[in-house]
Amino acid sequence: MLNYQRYKRVPVVDFPERTWPDQEIQKAPIWCSVDLRDGNQALVEPMVVEEKVEMFNLLVKLGFKEIEVGFPAASQIEFDFLRTLIERKLIPDDVEVQVLVQCREHLIKRTFEAIKGLKSAIVHIYNSTSTLQRDVVFHKDREEIKDIAIVGTKLVQRYAAESDVKVRLEYSPESFTGTELDFALDICTAVQETWGATKENPIIINLPSTVEMTTPNVYADQIEWMNTHFKNRESIILSVHPHNDRGEGVAATELALLAGADRVEGTLFGNGERTGNVDVLNIAYNMFSQGIDPKLNIEDVKEIAEVYERCTKMEIPPRHPYAGKLVFTAFSGSHQDAINKGMHALQERNSQYWEVPYLPIDPADIGRKYEPVVRINSQSGKGGVAFVMDTFYGFRLPKGMHKEFADVIQKIAEKQGEVAPEQIMEEFRKNYLDRKEPLHFRKCRITDTETGDGEFATLAHVIYTDHGVEKKFDGVGNGPIDAVQRGMEEALGIQIKVLDYSEHALTAGSGAQAASYIHLMDQASGRVTYGVGVSSNITRASIRGIFSAVNRLFY
Repeated sequence: MLNYQRYKRVPVVDFPERTWPDQEIQKAPIWCSVDLRDGNQALVEPMVVEEKVEMFNLLVKLGFKEIEVGFPAASQIEFDFLRTLIERKLIPDDVEVQVLVQCREHLIKRTFEAIKGLKSAIVHIYNSTSTLQRDVVFHKDREEIKDIAIVGTKLVQRYAAESDVKVRLEYSPESFTGTELDFALDICTAVQETWGATKENPIIINLPSTVEMTTPNVYADQIEWMNTHFKNRESIILSVHPHNDRGEGVAATELALLAGADRVEGTLFGNGERTGNVDVLNIAYNMFSQGIDPKLNIEDVKEIAEVYERCTKMEIPPRHPYAGKLVFTAFSGSHQDAINKGMHALQERNSQYWEVPYLPIDPADIGRKYEPVVRINSQSGKGGVAFVMDTFYGFRLPKGMHKEFADVIQKIAEKQGEVAPEQIMEEFRKNYLDRKEPLHFRKCRITDTETGDGEFATLAHVIYTDHGVEKKFDGVGNGPIDAVQRGMEEALGIQIKVLDYSEHALTAGSGAQAASYIHLMDQASGRVTYGVGVSSNITRASIRGIFSAVNRLFY
């Protein structure tokens, strides 16, 4: 039995003045990538310098203007990486790198050695402030913890004054979500005032959900409470840095934006400690899906994923939002049918807005393709098979034929699992287009004639083989199909009825092929089936369709 009584409920915030539930996200925040810090330190095999350079270049290409490049005072590889960026002049003028450092003098001194040569940089200091860490890790009271932050701020001020680098300060009360709000406000205000933040020279106050502890609404309350209680709010850029321990990092971030956050720190695809940091791409694509410019160049998620997987040696799960291999795929028959109809409606209506069931965005807008949207397995239905035949191969099967052919594919799927489009087409050929035995249509001549009462009619002279033996028949009717039907009935001693007939072009141009679908009934037994014929001549395609159907019905 789960011993749930071991765990205390995290208290909610008593904040009836909250306004975030009535807000909407209107614009993208300031984005800061921490892939090269939080993301890198969480890898089983951390990136080497050249892999970090490739990742940095990707982040620049994506449009991040603030990038945390590491903790250069923590290790030589972190230091060397930043020096590589500076010495190779890889940092564009409009991109500001961010460096993380604890509030300790020798580390801050080493950090300023690392950033030498930059025009500007964000120096990110932090210390843990939560009730639990004060008690079991630091054994310090509130004032002693606050003093660490103040001393760290003064040290950054002093080294910044001696440096040619224009420094912006970021301060994080680490484990903010486990910190009493009044103390979080007190320590952040102390840092803000010590730094001398102004509207023209603002400080970044970063409020991390270092460990996600409760529901996203509580985090939003914490953010809005701080947002409304800060002094000189215009001198603060309010940043959030959520983690994903409860699987709610994206939701917590979106609610924090409603609550007044200006800036988001996160990683591509949510890479980070434990269950990860918040996934900035997920949030950005969510904004995109609501008609909001995400202010990132994320048109090609496939390229982003390829670089990410190569550099981090991590695999993106197949169900990962937007980037996963299966997220624009439908196996359910009813879903496939709805997608099929939605795509046709979109084309017919020529609307400026994307509206297709089960596809919240157009996969093509982010570098995905339509081909994998529908995949066929034993759970799929008639609509999915029809969609594949139309989308991949241009065969617009009549509605009545959907189930007949889907039943063929269903039996295969029940034996082997997923059925690829190529195999579906092969089965279509085998069951319809290539049903040429024992009766194989060879050629015909269609001419006008008259009936016995003087009415105009059509004469069909058809040559075919029956079990390899060449034969022929003539038929007279009110058109080519009727004439061939009557001639076959007499020649073969059968009674058939054409229930439905349809046709369409398969390709454009002078060599266009036509597909013809014949729905045929054996009047003696009542059995029905479809036949399909293809030819550059529509009459020939129709006759081939009749022969296909007769072979399916009687042989």
